[in-house]
Amino acid sequence: MPRYEYACRTCGESFELSRPMAESADPADCPQGHGDTVKLLSRVAVGGMAAEPAGGGGCCGGGCCG
Repeated sequence: MPRYEYACRTCGESFELSRPMAESADPADCPQGHGDTVKLLSRVAVGGMAAEPAGGGGCCGGGCCG
């Protein structure tokens, strides 16, 4: 289940909730009980290596450069 980060406008506290994507925009009370919260945009880290482009390389697409 995805985790979403929220911030409370009343006390300034940030907190996370695990909830289904369908409920990500639903209201969320902060741990202090305040209801004036906003969902924050989260940065996602993606690991792995990208595949090398096909067709050779170089500045001229695999052809002879001069």
